Amino acid sequence: MTDALSGIAFLTRSDLATRGCALTTKDVHEAVARAWAEIRSGAARGGKAVLSLPEDEFWSVPDFTAFKPDFAEERLGWKLSSLYSVSSTHGGVKIIGANAFNRSLGLPRSTSTFILLDKFTLRPIAILDETALSADRTGTYASLVAEACLARGTASCVFLVGAGPVAQSVIRSLAFSCADRIEQIFVRARRLENARALAIALSGEVKIPLVPVDDNRTMRCCSLVVTASNAREPVFADEDLAQEATTLHLGGNEAPDDYLKRVFRTGLMVCDDLQTVSRRNSQSIALHFSSRGLSLETIGPLIGIRELANPAPWYEDNAGPTCVTCVGLPMLDLFVAQASFDKYCRAHAGSEVDRTCPI
Repeated sequence: MTDALSGIAFLTRSDLATRGCALTTKDVHEAVARAWAEIRSGAARGGKAVLSLPEDEFWSVPDFTAFKPDFAEERLGWKLSSLYSVSSTHGGVKIIGANAFNRSLGLPRSTSTFILLDKFTLRPIAILDETALSADRTGTYASLVAEACLARGTASCVFLVGAGPVAQSVIRSLAFSCADRIEQIFVRARRLENARALAIALSGEVKIPLVPVDDNRTMRCCSLVVTASNAREPVFADEDLAQEATTLHLGGNEAPDDYLKRVFRTGLMVCDDLQTVSRRNSQSIALHFSSRGLSLETIGPLIGIRELANPAPWYEDNAGPTCVTCVGLPMLDLFVAQASFDKYCRAHAGSEVDRTCPI
């Protein structure tokens, strides 16, 4: 019997970087654009399963108890997730293990492992470390929203909440796609030194000025507010925002209820995929309904919540405040993983690795 794992390429982030095969920001955006085209045509589809573990169980372990006060304002987000999808040519499963406590051990908050499959046999082709790529694909949501919502020919300000890998990717994505529309990006984190560290780390890489702040006072002058935090509570108040501002939520329960109600009354509410956001039930819009015994998945279509995954246009200029909530679609991971493996195979065409590449 043939070994089920024979001929599979195992690719770590360092493998791809040292061999010159790491995806650039441009590569990631191109892969994600292909993903959206197949998502909207119905050729790419997938699902997500999440096993959330109780924080009380974690903090009951004696070795961890003393650290609990350090996480008073932050969710552990202790969970095991599986994102599965198929495209027109491939399939894949991403496995994510996450716990904010990991940072106390010098580890990433979450680690993603992607198993790339041939679509028709559903046999493994490659196994990739997709931890960094997961953040990269999430950051492209900022490009998608900014390209639609920020006016051309004028410079707007952006407010970013968060200083982790996703926040870094948001900045890189906006610098790649919309630098000519952005005057500056204000960066706020739980600790001002984290916002400063992020600004310093990216200052030589992006041309948009990055301004660390320790409160929301500058938020009111911003056309776009992006939240990428792991906060336990909303990270802004409705009065902090400009009346017509667009908000993009990439974290958890980050938006206050009175803001959501204002958007329902006067603006535009959007999800990347209603069913996925609803069933994940960790973000403000889903919690707004589930806390009332309702379902976003059921109510959303009735009250006109739009979807990025729908082929119909999702944005209208002059529609009032716009709130976009994105949970991260599995198909985006598939296309990014496929692009990463394709680039690796092209770089090694004719070499030993060619035998592991059925493309």
